[in-house]
Amino acid sequence: MFSLLATFTVTSATATDIACLKSIKDSMIDPNGYLNTTWNFNNNTEGFFCGFMGVDCWHPDENRVLNIRLSDLGLMGQFPLGLQKCTSLTGLDLSHYELQGPIPSDISKILPFITNLDLSFNNFSGEIPSSIANTSFLNALKLDYNKLTGHIPLEFGLLDRIKVFTVTNNRLSGPLPNFIRNNIPADSFANNTGLCGMPLDSCSSHQMKFHYFFKSGFVIGYIVFSTSVASFFTSCCVPWVYIGERKKKITISEMMMLMVKRKHKITDDDQAGSSSTVGLLEEGIKEISMLEKRVTRMSYADLKDATDNFSENNFIGQGKMGMLYKASLPNGYVLAVKKLHDSRFLEEQFISELKILGSLRHINVLPLLGFCVESNQRFLVYKYMPNGNLYDWLHPMEEGQEKAMEWGVRVKVAVGLARGLAWLHQNCHTVKIIHLDISSKCILLDQNFQPKLSNFGEAMLFGFHGAVDKSLIGKGFDDEIIQLLKVACTCVDPIPDRRPIMVQVYEDIKAIRERCDLVDDSSLLMQPEICPATSEKSVEIEMAEFQ
Repeated sequence: MFSLLATFTVTSATATDIACLKSIKDSMIDPNGYLNTTWNFNNNTEGFFCGFMGVDCWHPDENRVLNIRLSDLGLMGQFPLGLQKCTSLTGLDLSHYELQGPIPSDISKILPFITNLDLSFNNFSGEIPSSIANTSFLNALKLDYNKLTGHIPLEFGLLDRIKVFTVTNNRLSGPLPNFIRNNIPADSFANNTGLCGMPLDSCSSHQMKFHYFFKSGFVIGYIVFSTSVASFFTSCCVPWVYIGERKKKITISEMMMLMVKRKHKITDDDQAGSSSTVGLLEEGIKEISMLEKRVTRMSYADLKDATDNFSENNFIGQGKMGMLYKASLPNGYVLAVKKLHDSRFLEEQFISELKILGSLRHINVLPLLGFCVESNQRFLVYKYMPNGNLYDWLHPMEEGQEKAMEWGVRVKVAVGLARGLAWLHQNCHTVKIIHLDISSKCILLDQNFQPKLSNFGEAMLFGFHGAVDKSLIGKGFDDEIIQLLKVACTCVDPIPDRRPIMVQVYEDIKAIRERCDLVDDSSLLMQPEICPATSEKSVEIEMAEFQ
């Protein structure tokens, strides 16, 4: 059954990418006949379009378009809206064309995962869409040599990954955004006589007055937008708010409490009392019961019976947020039940966990199956993982005991972990969840040693001393061990911009495994995208540490 679902997903991805490329070809005027002669769709060979001129695919056997580079082909027309069907596109170069008209106002929805966008040397007109600020993966944006007017949206200051930004030779005016990096050189804004502000000349008092009102309006509008979003939290989560000249990320928990405060008009004194927090919790559970179809509300009596009254014999472990117990149901099914400590902060996390993570389903993400609220006690119910966590397999309790995990299994775990993170970061199109707390203790293993990401971690960064298990040295995998360590080093690079995205990490580790002659399961990355939000707005959520 799973094989059938995986095949269906890959086929669906292929169909949408083909439709994307066809729409580009059909919407463009091609006076030189480049696309007409090289983009031949009368072909049923798997991955045939990966050989098209200017088209790069993620992987030959995945049939997903990664980059489209069609620079300087003399194409004419407007921005091809069919690009939204290339759902995994990260790079787009449509420079040196005769494209005209406005840049689509919803370009962030058309290109949600874009990292490099080059629309330079065209005839685009109108204003630069402020929605570009929502393309949170954007590294390079080239808009020079067009006919763009108006202001550079101040929201561009939210683009914390931007390295290249050029708008030379346009008709832009007004103050420049306060880019987070402050590394955009002055020549990137050349030949726009109305622009001002660092790194250009200072703005006049008239320009600064406009800047003040424009920025104030942006902040107020963003707060109003945040209020609307909070009233139906599962649709999206506000990724940023402006506080003076600085930005702050809002976690799920903070956004949830903003929603509850706003809805119930709770004062600071009220929040200090346990009765008020229980009331908040119960109100949140009412919403959860209506919104979440994948999470089951379980009775306290059933959980108590299944854990033998939470006996010591069923105790698995304890973390920051609570104690974990093994629960055996009458039908033979085994669950893991987390009994949360009594804390107002944990109640926030409890509601957030249900509303966001209860809808995620992926082979490498531990599924949240249910919850229970009994008086002031709260419980979360997960699928039980019989092989425990990765840490215990890598660090036997008894000194001198030989480690039981062979190299092949370790690589399998690494591939699964990378695959799960890549899916969270890249393939769940409605929300992008960043775990923030990965460690071997939060990687659980099922009966087949398939890793499951959970949020039980107590992550800490260690030095590289002792990073390589000496028991593996000299067994024929030395080169692969070093290669895997290099991949790990790039992931913890002190300079964030040099860290690879999880899809690249997954591809690197998968290549190491293939050199070890292990089974390829690359199709597992392409799973049905079951995401908690239903809004078309793509937002980024920081999943706070949960233990």
